[in-house]
Amino acid sequence: MLTRSEHRASTAGGVAALAVIGLALAVPVMVLLSQGTGTGVSASQGAYIARITWFTLLQAGLSTLLSVGFAVPLARALARRPSFRGRRWLISLFAVPLGLPPLVAALGLLEVWGRNGVANRGLALFGVETPFSIYGLSGILIAHVFFNLPLAARLILPGLERLPPEYWKTAANLGMGGLSLFRLVEWPAMRRSAGAAGGLVFMLCATSFTLVLVLGGGPAATTLEVAIYQSLRFDFDPGRAVLLSAIQIGLTLAVMLGLRLISLPTEAGDTKGGATSRPDVARGWRSLPDVALIGAAGVFVAAPLVAVVVSGLAADLARLLTDALFWRAAATSLAIGLAAACVAVSLAGLMVRARFSVGERPGSPGLGLLSGLAAAAGSLTLLVPPVVLGAGWFLMLGGGAGQLLAPLSVIVLINALMALPFVMRVIEPAHQGAMERNGRLALSLGITGINRIRQIDVPALLAPLATGFVFAVALSLGDLGAIALFGSDRIVTLPWLLYQKLGSYRTADAAGLALLLGAATMALMIVADRLGNRSGAAPLAGRQLR
Repeated sequence: MLTRSEHRASTAGGVAALAVIGLALAVPVMVLLSQGTGTGVSASQGAYIARITWFTLLQAGLSTLLSVGFAVPLARALARRPSFRGRRWLISLFAVPLGLPPLVAALGLLEVWGRNGVANRGLALFGVETPFSIYGLSGILIAHVFFNLPLAARLILPGLERLPPEYWKTAANLGMGGLSLFRLVEWPAMRRSAGAAGGLVFMLCATSFTLVLVLGGGPAATTLEVAIYQSLRFDFDPGRAVLLSAIQIGLTLAVMLGLRLISLPTEAGDTKGGATSRPDVARGWRSLPDVALIGAAGVFVAAPLVAVVVSGLAADLARLLTDALFWRAAATSLAIGLAAACVAVSLAGLMVRARFSVGERPGSPGLGLLSGLAAAAGSLTLLVPPVVLGAGWFLMLGGGAGQLLAPLSVIVLINALMALPFVMRVIEPAHQGAMERNGRLALSLGITGINRIRQIDVPALLAPLATGFVFAVALSLGDLGAIALFGSDRIVTLPWLLYQKLGSYRTADAAGLALLLGAATMALMIVADRLGNRSGAAPLAGRQLR
C-alpha cells in the first residue's frame, strides 16, 4: 500500500527517529559512565547504597502487596455488584489518579493524613494522642496505594466481567461455596491480570520519585532516584550519582525483563458492568461486606481529591492569579509541554510509519531489525528513569548554572521520551486501521508522497494524533522529575513552584497552586480520553513515571 519511494522515505524516517532516541538515551548514560570516580566504594558509602537499595525494593514490594492485595477483593466486589447506583461514577473516579500530578496528590494526602489532617483529627476524637505520621514509609505506602489500587482494580475487573453466565450457574448447581468459587472460577480468571498488575505496580513504585521526595521525610526513607537527585543537587557527588544510576538502571532492567514473562493487559477493558446474574451474590444484609469494601475504596480515593479542592478554594486564588511568577511558571510549563508533545508525536509517527513499511516487506534482516528496534523504543525510554537521564545531562551541562536554552531543551527531550510509549500506543493501531482502509484507494487514485500524507493520512489520523498530543502535554505539565535538577530562579514550572511552596511551608499558596495545576492536567486528560474514545485508542495512563 506504499510506493517504493514511500517505503524508502518511511525507512529513513524510522532510522532518524531511532537515532534521536538512541542519542538522547546513550549520551547521558555515557556521561554518567565517564564521570565515575574509579576510587572504589568505601565501607560507609557501601552501607548507604545497600540501605537505600533495600529500602527501594522494600517499599516497592510492600506497595505492590497492598495495592494488589486490596484490588483483588475490590474487583470481586465490583464484579458481584454490576449495577448499583453510581457504579460508573466510581469507575470513573478510579481513573482520576492515573492522570493526576503526583505533587497534587501528595498535597491532598497531607490534608487527609497529615499531622493536622482529617484522619488525625478523627483519631483525636477517640482519645488517640499520638498522631499518625504520613512521613516516612507509611506515607509512601499510602501514596502508592492511592495511585495503584485503582489501577490494579481496573486491570483485574475485566477478567471477571468476561466470565460466561454459565460458569456461575454451574457453580451454583454444584453447590460451590465462597472459597471454592474463588479458587476454581474467579482466581483463574484474574490470575494473569493480577500478576501483570503486580509487576506493573512494582515497576512504578521502584521508579517513584516525586512521592518519595515529598513524603519520605528524611534519609531513613530514601530511594535510589531520590538519592541520585540529592547527590547532584545538594552534595554534587558525581561518583555516587553514577553508581546509584547504574544500580537504578540495573534494577529497572531486571523488573522489565520480569514483566516480559507476564503478558501485560493492553487495556483496562469495559468496566461498566453488565446484566449477568450471579446466583452466588448475597442479598440484603449479607451484601454489607461488599458495600463496605466498595465504599471504603471510594472514600480512600476521593478524600484526597476533595481535600485538594477544598483547601485550594480556601486559598487566595485571586492573589495567585495576579502573581507574575505564577504566570511565568505557567507559560514555561505550557511551552515545555507543547514542545515535548510535538517531539513525542513526531518521533512516534516516524516509527509507526517505519514499522508499517517494514511489515509490507517481510524477509529482510535489516528491516526486521529496524522494526524490532522501533517496537522496543518505547520500552527503552522506560528503562532509564527521568532522574537518571537528567543526572547525565546535568553533569554534561555542568549543572546548567547560568544557562537557559540548553536545560530547557533537555527538559523537553526527557518529557518527550517519557510520553513516547503512550503516544505510540495511541497512534499505531489507528495508523494500521487507516492504512487498511485508505491505502489501496490512494494508490489507485495516484495520490502518493507528501500529497498522500497531507490529504489522506493526516486527516484520517487527526483524532489519534490529537489524543497523543494532548496526553503528552498533560504528562509534561505535571512532571517534576525532569525539572528537579534544573529548576532555578530562571527556570520555573508549575510543579517546581508548587514544590518550592511546600518546601517553604507556604501551604495555603501550595493548595491554591495544586488546585490550579490539578484542574489543568485533569482537563487535558479528559480531552485526551474523549478524543481517544472517538478514535478507539484511548491511552491507559499507567501513572506516568512518578
